[in-house]
Amino acid sequence: MEILSVLVVLILIVAVVSTLALTGKPDENYSDSTKRNTTNLTLIYVVIIFISLVSLGIYIWMT
Repeated sequence: MEILSVLVVLILIVAVVSTLALTGKPDENYSDSTKRNTTNLTLIYVVIIFISLVSLGIYIWMT
Protein backbone atom coordinates (compact mmCIF):
# COMPACT_ATOMS: atom_id res chain seq x y z
CA MET A 1 0.00 0.00 0.00
CA GLU A 2 2.87 2.35 0.78
CA ILE A 3 4.44 1.65 -2.60
CA LEU A 4 1.23 2.67 -4.36
CA SER A 5 1.00 5.86 -2.30
CA VAL A 6 4.58 6.78 -3.19
CA LEU A 7 3.90 6.01 -6.85
CA VAL A 8 0.81 8.23 -6.86
CA VAL A 9 2.75 11.08 -5.25
CA LEU A 10 5.58 10.71 -7.79
CA ILE A 11 3.14 10.75 -10.71
CA LEU A 12 1.48 13.81 -9.23
CA ILE A 13 4.80 15.63 -8.90
CA VAL A 14 5.80 14.75 -12.48
CA ALA A 15 2.42 15.95 -13.75
CA VAL A 16 2.69 19.28 -11.93
CA VAL A 17 6.27 19.88 -13.11
CA SER A 18 5.35 18.97 -16.71
CA THR A 19 2.33 21.25 -16.66
CA LEU A 20 4.33 24.18 -15.32
CA ALA A 21 7.09 23.58 -17.88
CA LEU A 22 4.60 23.62 -20.76
CA THR A 23 2.78 26.72 -19.59
CA GLY A 24 6.03 28.66 -19.61
CA LYS A 25 6.28 28.40 -23.41
CA PRO A 26 4.12 31.08 -25.06
CA ASP A 27 2.48 30.50 -28.43
CA GLU A 28 3.75 33.00 -31.00
CA ASN A 29 0.67 32.72 -33.24
CA TYR A 30 -1.85 32.94 -30.40
CA SER A 31 -3.37 36.29 -31.41
CA ASP A 32 -3.68 35.27 -35.07
CA SER A 33 -5.34 31.96 -34.27
CA THR A 34 -7.63 33.62 -31.71
CA LYS A 35 -8.80 36.17 -34.26
CA ARG A 36 -9.42 33.44 -36.84
CA ASN A 37 -11.30 31.27 -34.33
CA THR A 38 -13.46 34.20 -33.22
CA THR A 39 -14.31 35.00 -36.84
CA ASN A 40 -15.20 31.38 -37.57
CA LEU A 41 -17.37 31.05 -34.46
CA THR A 42 -19.18 34.31 -35.24
CA LEU A 43 -19.91 33.11 -38.77
CA ILE A 44 -21.21 29.80 -37.45
CA TYR A 45 -23.48 31.57 -34.93
CA VAL A 46 -24.85 33.92 -37.60
CA VAL A 47 -25.65 31.04 -39.96
CA ILE A 48 -27.25 28.93 -37.20
CA ILE A 49 -29.36 31.84 -35.92
CA PHE A 50 -30.49 32.64 -39.47
CA ILE A 51 -31.45 29.02 -40.16
CA SER A 52 -33.24 28.82 -36.79
CA LEU A 53 -35.26 31.97 -37.47
CA VAL A 54 -36.22 30.80 -40.96
CA SER A 55 -37.22 27.40 -39.57
CA LEU A 56 -39.27 29.04 -36.82
CA GLY A 57 -40.96 31.29 -39.37
CA ILE A 58 -41.84 28.32 -41.58
CA TYR A 59 -43.16 26.41 -38.57
CA ILE A 60 -45.34 29.32 -37.46
CA TRP A 61 -46.56 29.92 -41.02
CA MET A 62 -47.49 26.23 -41.50
CA THR A 63 -49.46 25.93 -38.24
